[in-house]
Amino acid sequence: MSVADIVSTMKSKFNAGAAAGLDLVFQFNIEDGDNHYLVVKDGTCEVVQGDAPNPNVTLIMDSETLKGITSGETDGMQAFMAGKLRAEGDMMLAMKLGELFPV
Repeated sequence: MSVADIVSTMKSKFNAGAAAGLDLVFQFNIEDGDNHYLVVKDGTCEVVQGDAPNPNVTLIMDSETLKGITSGETDGMQAFMAGKLRAEGDMMLAMKLGELFPV
């Protein structure tokens, strides 16, 4: 499964209700794959390949960790504590991903 496939799976789980009134950019830097970012704005979600100019939060991990978190096999907080996931920027927004993309 490619990083693009994993991110597309995330988009299919998007909870538009949790995104009402939000205007956020989540950057995913994948150490062994392509970078992507999610633009969450007023209940919509757009997936873009590449690097966002000004992301609110950047999450850095490998593709296996991303796959585990999006499938629910890996807890994001546990991955963070184990050093498999790093975050730069607004850490509290990273916590919001669970609401925006329920497993």
